Amino acid sequence: MKVLALVLALFLIAIQAQLWVGRGSIPYVAHLREEVAAAHAENDKARARNAQLQAELRDLREGLEMVEEKARFELGMIKTDEVFVPVVAASGARR
Repeated sequence: MKVLALVLALFLIAIQAQLWVGRGSIPYVAHLREEVAAAHAENDKARARNAQLQAELRDLREGLEMVEEKARFELGMIKTDEVFVPVVAASGARR
């Protein structure tokens, strides 16, 4: 009877060891859940960026307004009948 109790106690210890330090342990599962949450957050950011790029692509395909806006802001281009006036802030000016 003592041998059976000892064997059962050893099995119980082995099961508990797997639960606390093994591959399916509670801390390991918590770590995996954190990784999944981080991956979901990264995917959400990527989805938002993709939606923004899709909207920009749609605008580029449908009209010239987006092309004109990009040329003005990124390349500094102006139309032929416009006058470009650069505004430079004074270096010692107080607000």
